[in-house]
Amino acid sequence: MLLASWPAAAQQSGKGPALLRDTETEQLLRDYTRPILRVAGLEKQNIQVVIINDPSFNAFVADGRRIFVNYGALRQSETPNQIIGVLAHETGHLAGGHLSKLREEVARAQTQMIVAMLLGIGAAIAGGRSGAGSAGAAAVAAPQTAIMRTLLSYQRQQEENADKAGVKFLSATGQSARGMYETFQRFAADSLFAAHGSDPYMQSHPMAPERVRALEQLAKSSPYWDKKDPPALQHRHDMMRAKVSGFMERADTVYRRYPQSDGSLPARYARAIAAYRHGDPRVAIAQIDGLIKAEPNNPYFHELKGQALLEGGRPVEAIPPLRKAVQLSQHAPLIEMLLGQALVASDNKAYAQEAVTILRAAVAREPEAAAGFTQLAMAYGRKGDLAEADLAAAQAAYLRGDGKTARDLASRAKTRFAVGTPGWVKADDIVNTKPIKN
Repeated sequence: MLLASWPAAAQQSGKGPALLRDTETEQLLRDYTRPILRVAGLEKQNIQVVIINDPSFNAFVADGRRIFVNYGALRQSETPNQIIGVLAHETGHLAGGHLSKLREEVARAQTQMIVAMLLGIGAAIAGGRSGAGSAGAAAVAAPQTAIMRTLLSYQRQQEENADKAGVKFLSATGQSARGMYETFQRFAADSLFAAHGSDPYMQSHPMAPERVRALEQLAKSSPYWDKKDPPALQHRHDMMRAKVSGFMERADTVYRRYPQSDGSLPARYARAIAAYRHGDPRVAIAQIDGLIKAEPNNPYFHELKGQALLEGGRPVEAIPPLRKAVQLSQHAPLIEMLLGQALVASDNKAYAQEAVTILRAAVAREPEAAAGFTQLAMAYGRKGDLAEADLAAAQAAYLRGDGKTARDLASRAKTRFAVGTPGWVKADDIVNTKPIKN
């Protein structure tokens, strides 16, 4: 797994898509999906929403336990209801077991293609002997085209079923399907030119106009069609969009979206982030202090100040705001990792044990966070505990997909631990386990 810390810089590890991590955004998405998953009967499945580092508007499911959403979808969704509608649609795929059914359909199609190809080859050979080779070639191509049409038709039906399920889930939770309709309506407008003249049966999704008309009729039949998002939820959504813009877009784009004339809290949030990432650090800290004054109990403002100071080479000054952020966020593990990083970067051995304690708690709840294990290795190094330092560094390398480094470090850790101790057993597991495939 490639794990990028958002808002911190991405860490390249493997060939998978870049994932973005942010406590504030992930908590909002959990709040969006929780009621939908409950009515879909998936509440206990530990399904997560994962953010992809991609500016385009897209969301998809690739397994039975995660919904992937591009940050572009978050940035472009103007209301909570619009992104909630997308999440409801993807939940429809999960609840319908579409992935496993599609795999079965693909396997069946592959078998049919193989049979059709063998029959076609036989016809081609016979045709070659009789001088009718073109007929044999057609015998190979025609069945494959028909089978592909059948498979794509099956996928289109799944999309339609997911639309219906999504509207059903939204109605069951007392939410409007207007946002879902608005999103697909925009897709329809964007795809009209691209789809002109294309074969509707060779598309994996239904042709946009037909799909949108069916969705509109279904969505408007809900008694909640005119229901709007609560103002508090809209505010959280606006803050999330501002944060995405501040961290993921160019400074000039941020200032164009959120000009100085806009005195709203989301606009100030976006500008403060842009100032810290692209401008004068002193100006950024002053702007962040203004945000904290406006909402002193907002953990993410304290987190932002701590991160700005930490990345500005002032780790000791970053510790107090990050302690406050950890407290206010009820010990969010990603924020704990930032605090642990500041404690380690302070180069004060007095902080070493505290850093170890905090980072161990963080990686226990985020066991796939390579960056957390890297900081933990450094914290153990500050203490002079080389066995635990090697083990944590091996775990970080393993999570990054660097099998050779992981095994080398784990092998060295084994020589430092007593045989049979928990640390020795963990190191031995890494030595004898294949690295994660990204």
